[in-house]
Amino acid sequence: MNVVFMFPIKDHQKENLLHRFPQVDFHFEQSDEAIAQAEIIVTYGSDVTIPVLEKAKSLEWLMVASAGIEKLPLSYIAERGLLMTNAKGIHKIPMAESVLAYMLAVRRSLFLMYDRQKKKEWNKRVYSRELRGSTALILGPGTIGGEIGRLLQAFGVRTIGCNRSGKESEWMEETIVFDRLSERLGEADFVISILPSTPETRGLLTKEHFREMKETAVFMNFGRGDLFDEADLIEALKSGEIGQAVLDVFETEPLPEESELWTLPNCFISPHASSFSGKYVERSLEIFEANLEKWLQGDRNLLNITDPLKGY
Repeated sequence: MNVVFMFPIKDHQKENLLHRFPQVDFHFEQSDEAIAQAEIIVTYGSDVTIPVLEKAKSLEWLMVASAGIEKLPLSYIAERGLLMTNAKGIHKIPMAESVLAYMLAVRRSLFLMYDRQKKKEWNKRVYSRELRGSTALILGPGTIGGEIGRLLQAFGVRTIGCNRSGKESEWMEETIVFDRLSERLGEADFVISILPSTPETRGLLTKEHFREMKETAVFMNFGRGDLFDEADLIEALKSGEIGQAVLDVFETEPLPEESELWTLPNCFISPHASSFSGKYVERSLEIFEANLEKWLQGDRNLLNITDPLKGY
């Protein structure tokens, strides 16, 4: 049994794998020979291309140490019939905390007060508001969205989930389908997207959706940058159709210097960093190790199996 890691892990993590799975040959440095013999490849996603997969003649299982799989050659993977799993669930704590941090920063005027601090300006006119009593519409109320909902309900925020099926989601007081989004956007003080990039979600939001939001609404995108045309959001922010935006993901990353999003006073930007945590690799390896135990026992009903044709 040969396993190839396409990204570096710490020495103590290597030692743990070697101790726990002595029957497995782990390759922590990539070579053509190792990839050719690999039955399992562990990857972040972007480093596995069609040429890499063509070399991996013995490959059966791809473990993607990320929730998103859109950077992989999905059609080729489906054609090969390769089993693929991801690290769904590892981002829920850091991402939910990031979303909550921005919501509190916006409502409690922290950005404004920090700006005034830099100017040494003492000004009590801050117009702070409470989260309690507000409404959040969460696009993609899955593992991450559910954790966001749990935290928000503790703050007295009403939570509405929105997904493809309308299936009830944990920590959502109500769940609606994508087709009803336009009817309900006007209720939301916060519109928060955690959606992955799939054929169904690309371009899901249009300029009409931004017009249907409250003029005071805060739009937050922590999912993927192809959910909407950035020009439509820029227009909505400049015209006052919505109040503010918090963006962690973008159509083009890194965000180009010439993008107007950098300079809009009602837009707050983070560099696709909301999921960062010292526990990222640790949590990915926990999922991988649980699945590797199953694999060695002949059990192919692994955790977090993904469908390359659906994109999740």
